[in-house]
Amino acid sequence: MNRARIVVLTIAIGAGGVAAFLASGSDTRPPTEPVVQLQTADVLVAKSDIALGQTLSADDMIWQTWPAATASSTFIRRNERPDATTQIAGSIARSPFIAGEPIREPKLIKANGSGFMAAILPTGMRAISTEISPETGAGGFILPNDRVDVVLTRRLKNPDPKAAGDVVLPEIVLTNIRVLAIDQAPKEKEGQNAVVGKTVTLELKPEQVTILAGARQAGVLSLALRSIADANQAEIGLDDRSRRLGSINVVRYGVANPTTIEK
Repeated sequence: MNRARIVVLTIAIGAGGVAAFLASGSDTRPPTEPVVQLQTADVLVAKSDIALGQTLSADDMIWQTWPAATASSTFIRRNERPDATTQIAGSIARSPFIAGEPIREPKLIKANGSGFMAAILPTGMRAISTEISPETGAGGFILPNDRVDVVLTRRLKNPDPKAAGDVVLPEIVLTNIRVLAIDQAPKEKEGQNAVVGKTVTLELKPEQVTILAGARQAGVLSLALRSIADANQAEIGLDDRSRRLGSINVVRYGVANPTTIEK
């Protein structure tokens, strides 16, 4: 009887071992792959919004972790320039930054004691101001960095004694000119940004400065706002404008017409 129990117990133990072996062999799950560590880089970004013309301080910038693969070569990295915040402090923003935007040096300029306007002027260019009004400044919708044409309008006495009214002589004296500043801050007007000022500062070549100065004394100046799509259009050469201010060249449908007067 004892021998029979031993045999049964031996068979049970053997069966259990076989079942355990089969169970361990049925686990076909693939081995877990190691997690790839994403490479990052600390990039210098704007801590808050930075306005056009604002002088940056170290408190305006902060280091932020970015994926290294998406960090452009123009970004300032901490491992390459750990003292960048102190190096850049004192620079002037020639374009605005939004909070979190990477700081890029092409959008900054070192004034070295000069004023903002002198700092942002490209080499060889001049800044000159002239008076405007809402009527002559496109109703206030001309903003800094817009492109404009400068129109001179002169009112002269009619040489014909029998004709009534004066002669009005309009002429475009400068084309595709960049606006540097308007003397008042932007405000909301009918849901759009508008600047209503009395003075506009334009970016001109030295030769254009004399043209504007002469036109300002000859009559009333108006600014015609250009489309953004026309910003890269070649401007009229100075040789083409060598005609005297008294002449008028009106272009209709691409064809130049002789002098036109309005009574």
